[in-house]
Amino acid sequence: MSIADIKKNAEQKMLKSIEAFKNELAKIRTGRAHPGILDQVHVDYYGSPVPISQVANVTLLDARTISVQPWEKGMGQKIEKAIRESDLGLNPSSQGDLIRVPMPPLTEERRKELTKVVKHAGEDAKVAVRNLRRDANEHAKRLLKDKDITEDEDRRSQDDIQKLTDKTIAEIDKLVQSKEAEVLAV
Repeated sequence: MSIADIKKNAEQKMLKSIEAFKNELAKIRTGRAHPGILDQVHVDYYGSPVPISQVANVTLLDARTISVQPWEKGMGQKIEKAIRESDLGLNPSSQGDLIRVPMPPLTEERRKELTKVVKHAGEDAKVAVRNLRRDANEHAKRLLKDKDITEDEDRRSQDDIQKLTDKTIAEIDKLVQSKEAEVLAV
């Protein structure tokens, strides 16, 4: 493995960390409805837990209401129960085959709680990026120890990896700030 491979590998993994962080942020709800909020809710489907999106059509009715249309007749009560028992604080209501999930407005206390959750998720993402930096530097040190690269190349690779890490952490900070603003502004 060359230094270029180490840098490329670290960069790809850092980009994946940012994507994972973006997905995590999407799950943190603001006052608006978002079909992705129900992605982590699983419903019992013939003995195995599956995501709601695999047993029903999840769409938006309006800015504050999600509709869930089960594909099978008997799934309505199970889906409604799974949503109610999830830790999302949602209260679905059935209207025939359609399940309406209204998004309750956020209180000021809940908004502050959500900003703490956002900051914590941001810190977790930063730790993951720093671990990737450490792994990349260890690979470079191993190459230096095996005398595959010079000390100058090792130092240069560490500088490049640090720049990449700084850039990635700045991107995470920017995402945290925008999500906090979104949570507090609603």
